[in-house]
Amino acid sequence: MKISILDQSPISEGQTAAQALQETIELVQLAEQLGYERFWVSEHHDAATLAGSSPEVLLAHLAAKTTTIRLGSGGVMLPHYSAYKVAENFKLLAALAPGRIDLGLGRAPGGMPRASFALSDGRKREVDRYPEQIDDVLAYLHDQPVPHAYTGVKATPIVDVPPDVWLLGSSPSSAVLAAEKGLPYTFAKFINGDGGQKELAEYRRLFQPSAYMTAPKTTIAVFLICAETDEEAQYLAGSLELSLMMTGQGVPSKGTPSPEKAAAYSYGKFEMMHVEENRKRMIIGGPETVREKVERLAAEYEADEIMAVTILYDFEKKKRSFELLARLMKQ
Repeated sequence: MKISILDQSPISEGQTAAQALQETIELVQLAEQLGYERFWVSEHHDAATLAGSSPEVLLAHLAAKTTTIRLGSGGVMLPHYSAYKVAENFKLLAALAPGRIDLGLGRAPGGMPRASFALSDGRKREVDRYPEQIDDVLAYLHDQPVPHAYTGVKATPIVDVPPDVWLLGSSPSSAVLAAEKGLPYTFAKFINGDGGQKELAEYRRLFQPSAYMTAPKTTIAVFLICAETDEEAQYLAGSLELSLMMTGQGVPSKGTPSPEKAAAYSYGKFEMMHVEENRKRMIIGGPETVREKVERLAAEYEADEIMAVTILYDFEKKKRSFELLARLMKQ
């Protein structure tokens, strides 16, 4: 079973964004030492609690700090941007880190509507063009003709090994699109706790071999917290549970709260229902519990790879979670 990491550069209460980004750098180096398959970073805009707003820039820095681990975007929100510019950004990354770059593409806004308007300078996002944009990105990456007014334009630099393109999503439509394009697919279970099994099955059923891939390839991304015991893991996960509950209710946040603050919080009846619903998006426990849940998830969803999204208040506990996960999956 391949295990990977999606890091959102979360900011804990009392921490700065610069400190959160330094932790992402330290974490990718640890992930490389531990033998993780790939390390992806996210794109969030106008977010006070997540520092990763520009995956291309962050990936360039991470590439300079590592030598072997695959690096990628989870993901670039393509409708905000020119397909040509995205292709050039990632071809440059591929030139800097040959054979190590993944381009994960999504169509979600990655922020509130005001951020979307700011990114496009007031223009409406053309989400309906997303499938066409994917085709354009692929053509630019592989130095193929682009069937419109930009024919003849080359995305530079020219590279020997273009980035691998993944489609990301949390809905049936994203799974179908990935199948039609013949591209690998990552389902975001950490976003949609009720989904995944049906979407991945539909992706495999409808998959059409392409020039990029002859057989389906899937990853499922899930919140994951591993500690020495089930009890400790549940205590630490209180930070994430309170953070998600606050976000879901539109409560302003200064970052991931401490587990002590989470333990002292008095949940109302409906708030507790929100917490229970969010637990569908998580794997929490000690090593044996996590191993059993990861293996069951991979088997039930027929996933080729599990991608862990770990948000904890204490960075040392976060590193320990990934150390335990790497060890138990190698046993």
